[in-house]
Amino acid sequence: MEEALERGRYEGGELLLEQAVPAGFTLGDLTLQDVIAAGVDALRPRLLPLIDAAGVFHEFEAALAEGRPLSVVRLGDGELLALSHDRVYEAAVVRREAPFLAGAGMAVPDHAARDRLAAAVRQASIVGVPLSRRRHYGPLLGPALAGNGIDIRSLRLTESTINYSLYQTGLLARLMQGRRLLVIGNAAPGTAARLAAAGYAVTGVISPVRGFADIDRVIGEAAAARDSYDLALVAAGIPAVVIAAALAAEFGKAALDFGHLADHIAARPPGEI
Repeated sequence: MEEALERGRYEGGELLLEQAVPAGFTLGDLTLQDVIAAGVDALRPRLLPLIDAAGVFHEFEAALAEGRPLSVVRLGDGELLALSHDRVYEAAVVRREAPFLAGAGMAVPDHAARDRLAAAVRQASIVGVPLSRRRHYGPLLGPALAGNGIDIRSLRLTESTINYSLYQTGLLARLMQGRRLLVIGNAAPGTAARLAAAGYAVTGVISPVRGFADIDRVIGEAAAARDSYDLALVAAGIPAVVIAAALAAEFGKAALDFGHLADHIAARPPGEI
C-alpha cells in the first residue's frame, strides 16, 4: 500500500517536475511545494476571483430589496460529470464512474438534459464552483464548461459550498429573516417544518422533484405561486441548477441552490436550524 502511494505521489507530482526542469540544471533544495507556490504566484493575474459568503449575502439583500432576479447555483462532481458526458467523456465512462447520477436526478446519456443544464449555468447570476483538486471536481471544471461552449471567465463565481458558508456564518439566518420562503425538493416538507418551527415564514412547499422529467412541473408550480414568496430554497440534486436559474431569469425571483443543507436542517431538533 505504501509503495503504491509513493508511486502515485511520484508520478502525479515529482515526475512532472522532474520532466519540466531544463537540461543542465538541478532543483537543488527546492521542493515540489516551493515550485507549486511560485507557479501559483506567477499565475495570480490569471486566477479567477470568488465572491465570498458576505458578498453573496449582500447580493441577495440588494436583489430582494430592489425586486431584482438573482440565482445562485452550485456545480459539484455530479453536475460536472453530467455536463461532461459525450462532451469530455463518453457516456459509458460517466455511467461507470458516477453511478450516483441517477439518484441525483440525471440519467446518462441524456443530451437534452445536459444541454438544459449548460444553458442554466450560462443563465445563472452566480455559479458556485469546487475548490477541491480531486479528479472530478476542480480539474474537470474547465473541460466540462468549455465542452459545452461556456467561457468560465464570463461567469461570476463563488465556492460550490456557498450554501454551507452562508449557513455557518449566520448569514443565511439573516437572509431568511422576515422573508417569505418557498422550499423545493424531496426533503422540503421536513426542512420547511424545521424552518417554520424556528420562526421563519414558509409560505410554500413543492415536493417531490423526480429528476429532470419533473423540472417543468416544479417551475410551473413555483411560477403560479410567485407572488407568495420572496426567496426560493431549491434542494433537488442536479435539477436544482435548472430550477433556480429559471425562477430568477423567467419570473424575476431570488433563488438559492440549497443542496444537502436541506437534509441537515430537516434533521435538526425542533426550534433549531
